[in-house]
Amino acid sequence: MARSDAVNRELSDVLNELWKLDDNRLKPGKDYIISLQGKAGYVAKGSQARDMARQPLFSYVNEEKLRSIKSYSSFISLLDNYETSTGVTETVTKEELDENDRFLDAILETKVMQRAHSYLVSKAQSPPDLKKFKAQLYDIWFRLYHRDRSGGADSCGFEHVFVGETKFGKEITGFHNWIQFYLQEKLKNVDYKGYKAQDKDKPDENDHVLNLQFSWKTLVKPVGSCFIGVSPEFEVALFTIVFLMSKEKVTNTTVQVDEYLLELVVFRHGFSIGTSYPKLLSSNMHM
Repeated sequence: MARSDAVNRELSDVLNELWKLDDNRLKPGKDYIISLQGKAGYVAKGSQARDMARQPLFSYVNEEKLRSIKSYSSFISLLDNYETSTGVTETVTKEELDENDRFLDAILETKVMQRAHSYLVSKAQSPPDLKKFKAQLYDIWFRLYHRDRSGGADSCGFEHVFVGETKFGKEITGFHNWIQFYLQEKLKNVDYKGYKAQDKDKPDENDHVLNLQFSWKTLVKPVGSCFIGVSPEFEVALFTIVFLMSKEKVTNTTVQVDEYLLELVVFRHGFSIGTSYPKLLSSNMHM
């Protein structure tokens, strides 16, 4: 599963199964409303971005669902567990370990993760035993490692992908999750600058994948990308499958999921995820 512009059919098939099983995915226009506004421009390294979106990206999210659905509420409890800056050694408390545990338990109860598990077992990439699979997920997403060699263990896959990090106080790395984006935007820590797309591929406000530009605190991410409205278990399942099905240090694979043609990117950091994100290539395609 190294780089290929051809659509990976087998992977697309299993990801479409996960898509259909994702009962906890929020519905655009009903459970959340986004406002795309203007198209973001090019940002030179170290310069400020021109704001092409006066309003926030999210104008509404059904927070009752974020509180009442176990995989969302347990996911949100993890977002304040990390030091943003790389090079700052992470201190993990007993309470935070318990929160990691509760999150993995919550997603393992979902049909999405159960199907991902059965697929990975069929490919001899995961153990059939659920406790051992949970331990495997823990290593992939929560085991701490050195991202900045100058300090102690300062990062993990979950922190990088879902929470976001800053590098040398100069750039945003990771931060590919819509729930974190919404919550940080609500706190006025995130300023959405506009969508990123080719003119012929202007996104739609009902799209579940978005390439975008934003600032976080004082730093700008010139191009970021994330799923919108999907459940935490869907993202964990999808990127875990791509990670385990490839032994490459960097995997880029093209898939067709629902109406979206995506490039899925996964960087390996030993037995853990270094980063992972979707890039929207085009939407409204027919399978």
